[in-house]
Amino acid sequence: MSRLTALLALALCIAACGDAADKTRLTGSGASFPYPIYATWFKAYGKANPDVLINYQAKGSGAGIRDLINGTVDFAGSDAAMSDAEIAELEGGVVMIPITAGKIVIAYNLPGVDAPLRLGREVYPRIFLGEIRRWNDPAIAKDNPNARLPDLPITVVRRADSSGTTYAFTNHLSSASALWQRGPGRGKTVPWPNNDKIIAAPKNDGVTATILQTPGAVGYVEYGYAKFGQLPMAMLENRAGQFVLPGAESGRAALENAAVPDDLRVWIPDPANDGAYPIVTYTWLLLRQQNPDTGVAAALRRLVADCLTSGQTAAVDLGYLPLPDAVVERSLSALDRVR
Repeated sequence: MSRLTALLALALCIAACGDAADKTRLTGSGASFPYPIYATWFKAYGKANPDVLINYQAKGSGAGIRDLINGTVDFAGSDAAMSDAEIAELEGGVVMIPITAGKIVIAYNLPGVDAPLRLGREVYPRIFLGEIRRWNDPAIAKDNPNARLPDLPITVVRRADSSGTTYAFTNHLSSASALWQRGPGRGKTVPWPNNDKIIAAPKNDGVTATILQTPGAVGYVEYGYAKFGQLPMAMLENRAGQFVLPGAESGRAALENAAVPDDLRVWIPDPANDGAYPIVTYTWLLLRQQNPDTGVAAALRRLVADCLTSGQTAAVDLGYLPLPDAVVERSLSALDRVR
């Protein structure tokens, strides 16, 4: 290599290093439930704002909250708003921003059954408790008189990790079923029944893949994972006694009239509206209220504001629910507290 070539290479290296040093890096981790829309938002934002690099690892809501508390990330994603005990552990306080909403579906792999399976609200909690063990059980057959239900064992697929999707799902089951409330209860992790037909898989994509690979399997996942994985989704009986498929309209009906508290920890465990799909949840971006890095705090405010406004147009195509206008306004106002 000539001296001139070496000098040019050194100059290019210095320029590249300088460009990288000038970029603001935002690091996050947490929920897999919103990962598809996060990936879309963050890619578009990075393209429009090349001075910002965003890295998000979908590792589960519980792990994301722990990373935020430990100071290893700038923000976390969670389908379970932080508890008072978790907030007390976080230096600098937290601002919890509802960023999108979505549906948790009961997806299944049932060869020979073409029409959507109907599951009553007394039935699906018992399936996940392991009490109903075969697909041709009379309790399932009662609501599906025209289906040829196979004499096949039911394999329940649940989350292996600390999961906000599990929290929202078990929060609904605890509200809809006294039997479930007395048993596993609600949480990011719960004591599942000791049953060799209840198996665990990591994250939403892991549960989806396991259902796809296991005839007779059933599990709970975010709607988009089931949709793009081409998994059948059950019609669930809602609180009004209607069997409802998960979709944009039934999801929006579930969000209507939900009261939003000042801390933005809004739950809709068992919506009462006609036509409402029964298992919906908001998902949050969790931001440190007092951030030691002024540049990171400013970049986070701009990023999250973009997701709350122009970013909402991507929600329906990806299987999520756009935020109601009142929630967007409250979230933008809360974002001003990030400093």
